[in-house]
Amino acid sequence: MLRFFVSFAPVSNQIYDKKTVRGWTFYDWANSVYSLVISTAIFPIYYNSVTTQGKSDLITFLGFETKNSTLYSYTLSFSFLIVAFISPFLSGVADYTNRKKSFLRRFCYIGAIACGSLFFFEGVSTLWLGLLATVFASIGFWGSQVFYNAYLPEIAPKSLQDKISARGYAMGYFGSSILLILCLVLIEGGFLEKGLATRLSFLLVGLWWAGFAQITFWRLPEAKERKSIHFRTLINGYREVIGVWKKLQERPYVRRYLISFIFFSMGVQTVILLATFFGDKELGLDTSKLIVTILLIQFVGIAGASLFSYLSNLWGNLTSLKIAIVLWIVVCLSAFLLEKEDPHVEIKFYALGALVGLVMGGIQSLARSTYSKMLPKKGEHSTYFSFYDVSEKVAIVIGTFAYGFIEDLTGSMHNSALGLGIFFIVSIVVLQTVSNKAFIRD
Repeated sequence: MLRFFVSFAPVSNQIYDKKTVRGWTFYDWANSVYSLVISTAIFPIYYNSVTTQGKSDLITFLGFETKNSTLYSYTLSFSFLIVAFISPFLSGVADYTNRKKSFLRRFCYIGAIACGSLFFFEGVSTLWLGLLATVFASIGFWGSQVFYNAYLPEIAPKSLQDKISARGYAMGYFGSSILLILCLVLIEGGFLEKGLATRLSFLLVGLWWAGFAQITFWRLPEAKERKSIHFRTLINGYREVIGVWKKLQERPYVRRYLISFIFFSMGVQTVILLATFFGDKELGLDTSKLIVTILLIQFVGIAGASLFSYLSNLWGNLTSLKIAIVLWIVVCLSAFLLEKEDPHVEIKFYALGALVGLVMGGIQSLARSTYSKMLPKKGEHSTYFSFYDVSEKVAIVIGTFAYGFIEDLTGSMHNSALGLGIFFIVSIVVLQTVSNKAFIRD
C-alpha cells in the first residue's frame, strides 16, 4: 500500500536512470515548502494579522486604499505577470545554450533568498518589503518550474511520466508537511514570541529550499555542450513560443487542451493561493484550525496524486481530468455556501479541505504529464514547456486578479469563490472537444 500512495511502484520495463529521476523529484521536496508555508499556510495568516489595524482590513499603499487581501491578490497577479513575460526569454536562452540546470539553480536561489528576507517584514511600516519579497519569491519558484518541468520528457519514457510526475508531487507534499509541522511547533510551542517565531519560519523555508535543491543539482545531468549567449538569443525564446503556437495550429486538439488547461488553472491556482484568506476572513477560523485543514489537504493530496495517476492508467488522462474538474466545481459551490454562523462550519471546512486535497495534486500532476505526452518526440522541450508555463501564469494572473476584483466589487470572498466555479465549467466544456488524437506524436 505504501508503494501505491507514494507512487514508487514500477509500471514499465523501459530503462531509465533511477538516480536521475530521484534527483528530479527531490526538487519538489525542496521547493514545495514555498507553496505550502509561504503561499498557502503561515504567511497569508501572518500578513492578514500584521496588516489588520483594529477591526479594519483596509490598508493604504502607494496612495491607494484597499482591502489587505485584495492588495495581496493584486501583488500575486503582478508577480505572475512578470513570470509570464520573462519565461519565453529564459527558456529560449536555456535551450540555445543548454543551460537548463544553471537557470534552475539561479531561480531557486532567487526564491529562497526572497523567502528568507520575509523575516524582516514586521508590519505596515515594512509592507513594501513584504510585498517585494512576495513578488521575488513567486518569480523564483515559478521561474524555476519552467526548467524543472522541461526535464520530465528527457529523463523518463512516456509510459512512466504519469507515475514520475505524481511521485514528484507526493515528495513535495511529504517534505512541505514536515517543515510546516516544525514551523507550527516553533510558533505555538511558546519557545519564542509568536511574531518572531513566525518570521523565523520564513527563514527556515529559504534554507530548506536551497539546501535540499542541492540533491537535484547533483543528480540532474549537465549538458555536454554549452553555447555562449549572443544578442540574437535574447529574443529567441519569444520566436520559439510563437513557433510553438503556429505548430499547434496543426494540432487543434492539443490547442483546445491548452485552452481548457488555462481555465481550470485560473481556478486551481487561485484556490491554492487564497483559500487561507477565505477561511481566516470569511469564516473566522483561528490559525490552528486553518493549519490543521492545510495539513489535511497535504496528506490527502498525496493519495490524490497517486489515485488520479491510477485512474489515468485505467481510463485515460482526459477522462480522469474531467472527473477532477467536476470535483473542483463542487469545491467552489460548497465554498460559496459555507457561512460563518453555521454551527458546523469547522467540520464542513475540514471536509471541503479533504476534497480539495484529493483533487489538487491529482489535477496538477495529470495536467503536467498529459501535456508532456502530447509533445513531439523530438524538439526543444523547454520551449514547449515554456509555452505551457506561460499559459498557466496568464491563467493565474487572471484568476487572482478576478478573485480580488470580485471581492473588492462585492465585499465578499464568497462571490469570488463562485466566480472561480465558472472558470471550471468553461474548462470542462472545452475539454469535451478534445480527443485522444492529441496524443499522436511525431
